[in-house]
Amino acid sequence: MTMQDDFGKAPTPQLTLVPEPVTDALAGVDEVELVVPQSPAGDEMDEAAAEEALSAEERKMVDEFSKQIDLNDSNLIVQYGVGAQKKLTDFSESALASVRTQDLGEIGDLVSGVVAELKNFDATEEKGLFGFFKRGANKIQMMRTRYDKAEANVDKIVKSLQERQMQLMKDNATLEKMHEHNLAYFKELTMYILAGKKRLAEIRSGELAELKAKAAQSGRPEDAQAARDLDERCTRFEKKLYDLELTRTISLQMAPQIRLVQNNDITMIEKIQTTIVNTIPLWKSQMVLALGIANATEAVKAQNAVSELTNDMLKKNAEMLETSTVQVARESERGIVDIETLQKTNESLIRTFDEVVKIQQEGRQKRAEAEVEMQRIETDLRNKLLEVQNS
Repeated sequence: MTMQDDFGKAPTPQLTLVPEPVTDALAGVDEVELVVPQSPAGDEMDEAAAEEALSAEERKMVDEFSKQIDLNDSNLIVQYGVGAQKKLTDFSESALASVRTQDLGEIGDLVSGVVAELKNFDATEEKGLFGFFKRGANKIQMMRTRYDKAEANVDKIVKSLQERQMQLMKDNATLEKMHEHNLAYFKELTMYILAGKKRLAEIRSGELAELKAKAAQSGRPEDAQAARDLDERCTRFEKKLYDLELTRTISLQMAPQIRLVQNNDITMIEKIQTTIVNTIPLWKSQMVLALGIANATEAVKAQNAVSELTNDMLKKNAEMLETSTVQVARESERGIVDIETLQKTNESLIRTFDEVVKIQQEGRQKRAEAEVEMQRIETDLRNKLLEVQNS
């Protein structure tokens, strides 16, 4: 399922020209539910696809809303879409506050602690627990004591792992809510942008074109000023729409980021589950078996069989732990913002500053030329008046 599929299922937002107070989108998210996210692949959607994903009713809403946009209202230009932008900003802050800081390294240490406890029963060493078989039946009780102690330690570690597993599941549910709300905000921003662009195109091709034609025909300063004023408001509104597009891009980027964090959580949940459900019961069953065999005549032969089985189990679990830990480490070390993004942003800012400086320089040059021209006009007029008076 791609983001475009989810986009069509997002609830229809309420478009407004007056921003409304923002509520906490993640309030009340405390249900524990393991949600397996879809792959982040394909979570990209251009504007044409987003518009196509809108329902007929939503397209009609965009058309009707665009007719309410009055660019003669300067306050409307400033406030346009601010509510949706504020929702996304507050939503991001709320999300960061809701999802606990996940110390995946600590979980890895706990899993390693389980393995360390199991290794205490390595039968390949003469001084290990199975070495007690060679020193008489009175050593079996010592092995039982050590087993009980190790079991208590393992149980403590398991309890800690279960608590962290529960927290990861809560965080996963919160992340799923985050993805749903992020999709709703993306749709809302898209509808504001579509409505704004539609209205802007109508005004530039209609009212603005008429004012420019009227000014060119009449030559009156007031007509030219009216055309310039409307053109400036159109430019300001165009910049506002660009800001909304930037905010929507942030929302678009958040979708795969949320999914990556969810996948990371689920990987750790599964690793904890494997340790609790498979590794530890197997270890306990093998130790119970070893204690029974210790009382048998063939204790030495049984020792070798249990030793090999236990070693194979530990090797397999160690390989699984290594693979999982490396994968989680790679994902957790990945940066949220790539350096290339920062470089492009920096280059864009520099180009913007250069363009502003260029525009300012051109403005100063034009004003200087205008002053020279006005002086010439005044001189011509003054000379003409003197000529009329002397005639």
